[in-house]
Amino acid sequence: MTTTTTSAARTIPARSEVPVELTWDLTPIYASEADWEADYELVDSLIPKLAAYKGRLRRSGRLLLEAFRLRDEIYMRFSKVSVYARMSSDVDMADSHFQGLTGRTKELGNRLSAAMSFWNPEILSIKPDKLEAFFTKVEGLALYRHELNELARERDHVRSPEVEQLLAQASQTYGGPASVFGMFNNADLKFPDVVDETGETAQLTNGNWGSKWLDNPDRETRRRAYETMFGTYNRYRNMLAASYAAQVKIDVFRARSRRYDSALHQALSGINVPVAVYDSLIDTVHANLPKLQRYLEIRRRVLGLDQLAWYDLYVPLVGDLDYTVSFEEAKKKVLASVAVLGSEYAEALARGYDSRWIDVLENQGKRSGAYSGGAFGTPPYMLLNWKDKLNSMFTLSHESGHSMHSFFSRRHQPFAYAGYTLFVAEVASTCNEALLAHYLLQETDDKAVRKFVLNEQLERIRATLYRQTMFAEFEKIAHEKAEAGQALTPDVLCGIHLELNSRYFAPAVATDDTIGIEWARIPHFYRSFYVYQYATGISAAMTLARQILTEGEPAVKRYLKFLSSGSSNYSIDLLRDAGVDLSTPAPIQGALDTFDEYLTQFEALI
Repeated sequence: MTTTTTSAARTIPARSEVPVELTWDLTPIYASEADWEADYELVDSLIPKLAAYKGRLRRSGRLLLEAFRLRDEIYMRFSKVSVYARMSSDVDMADSHFQGLTGRTKELGNRLSAAMSFWNPEILSIKPDKLEAFFTKVEGLALYRHELNELARERDHVRSPEVEQLLAQASQTYGGPASVFGMFNNADLKFPDVVDETGETAQLTNGNWGSKWLDNPDRETRRRAYETMFGTYNRYRNMLAASYAAQVKIDVFRARSRRYDSALHQALSGINVPVAVYDSLIDTVHANLPKLQRYLEIRRRVLGLDQLAWYDLYVPLVGDLDYTVSFEEAKKKVLASVAVLGSEYAEALARGYDSRWIDVLENQGKRSGAYSGGAFGTPPYMLLNWKDKLNSMFTLSHESGHSMHSFFSRRHQPFAYAGYTLFVAEVASTCNEALLAHYLLQETDDKAVRKFVLNEQLERIRATLYRQTMFAEFEKIAHEKAEAGQALTPDVLCGIHLELNSRYFAPAVATDDTIGIEWARIPHFYRSFYVYQYATGISAAMTLARQILTEGEPAVKRYLKFLSSGSSNYSIDLLRDAGVDLSTPAPIQGALDTFDEYLTQFEALI
C-alpha cells in the first residue's frame, strides 16, 4: 500500500471501488446472510421461552441459573445479529437492503427488552438469605454473584409493586425533553449565513461550526460566526430553558421517587461511583486553574492579541503541517508506540491489522467519523474514514485502544462480564493516544511536528479535562438549585454558565455575556451527569500511560489485567487495581501536571 492508495481522492469512491483489503471482513460474524437469518429466527423463537420464566425466578436456584444461561445465549446471539446488520449498513447507508436488516434488528431488540422487563424487579424480590442458599445449592450460579450483588445495591431503592408499576409508566415520558431538544437542534434550528474571510456569505451549521468557523485563522470571521451562533440560540432561550428545566425536574423526580439523596447520587450509584469522586474532580481542577491560565497566556502571545476572546480558544496555534502518513506507515507507528505494552498486546493488534479488522477509506454513503465495534465472539472491528494526516493516525491509535480493550475482555471474561462500563470506556483509547504522542515526541527532532503533537495534546486536555469538568459543574449547580426549589429560568441558567466561564477562563479571556447561552446547545446535558466521565477517563488514561512508561513491567501487568477484566468488578475498583485511585485527587492532579509539562515543552518551541 502506498500513500497514493489511501490519500483522499478528488472524487469519493463508490463502495464497490474500494480495494477489498481496505474493507473489513464480516465473515467471522456470519459466513452468509442465510446464517444471519438463522440466528435472527433463533433469537426470535427463544424470546417467549425467556418470558416464560416470569414469576419463576424466585422458586429455586436451578430455575434462576437456567434463566441466566438462556438470557446469555439470547443476548450473545442478538449482539451478533445487531452488529452485523449495523456494520453492513454503516459502510453504505444508502443501501436499502441493509437498512431493512437494521430495522428488523431494532424491532427484535424491542421485543427482547419487553420480554426482559420482569427480570430485575423479580430478582430483587428474592430475599438475601434465600438467594445465598441458592448459591450453596446450585453449582454454576456463582458466576453471576457479582451481577446479583450489583442488583442488590439498588434493593433499598426498589418500591412497592404498585409504585414500581406507576414509575414504569412514568418512565415512558422521561425521554421527552431530549426528544424535543434533538428535533429542535437537528431539524428545526436554522442559522443565518455568515460572511466569511473572502467576503462571501456561507452557511453556518452545528456540523461546520468547528471546522470552518472556530478554526478559521481570520479573527473577524470567527467573531461573526460566534455572535451568529450564540445569538441564534439566545433567541430561543425561553424554550430551551423550559426544555432543560424539564429534564432536570425529571432527574429530581426519579431520584426522590427512589429515595436517593440527590439526582447526582442516583446517576453515580448505577455504576457504584461515590459522589466524592465527582466533587474531587471539580475541586482538583479548580486548584489547577492557574495552569489553564498559563496556557491561555501562551495562546494569547502566539496569536498576537492584547486579550483573548472566547472565539479565539479553538483556532490552531500551529499552522498546516506538511506531514503526510500513509495508512501502512501509520499502522507501523501505532504498533511501535504500543510496544511498551509487551508482545502479547502488540502481536495481537498486528494480527488484527492483518486480518481486516478495519474498514479504512471513506466511500459514498459511508457513515462519518470512526468507532470500534464488534460483539462477543467476533473481532473487535474498527471503522475509519482515513486521510493521510497526523490526526487520522491518532484516530487509528484511539480506536485500536478501544478494540484491544474489547479483545482482552472478551477473551478472558464470560459473556456476562465481557463488556465494560462507560466510566472506563475511554481509558484504553486515550492511553493509546498518550503512548503515541510520547513515541512521536521521542522519535523526531522536527520542530514543526513536535509543536503540532504538543498542541494537539494540550488542546485535548483543555477540551476534555478542563471544559468537561466545567460542564459537569454546571449540571451539579443546576440540579442543586432545582432540588432547593429554585426555578431554572433562562437568566438563572445563563448566569450559572457565565459565572463558570469567568471562573475557568478569566482574566486571560475577556468576560462576554454572549457565552452565557452556551449551555443551550450541549446535547450531553440531556444525558445527565455523563460528561464528567470524559474528564475522569482522560485522567486515568494519562496516569496509566505515565506508569507504563516509567515503571515498565509491573505497570504493564496491572494494565493488561485491567483490559482483561471487563465488568467483572466495579469500574472504580478495576482502575484502582490498575494503579489509578479516582477516590483521591492524584490521577486528576497527575494529568494536569502532564499538561504543565507539555506547556513547558511547547513554550520552548515558540
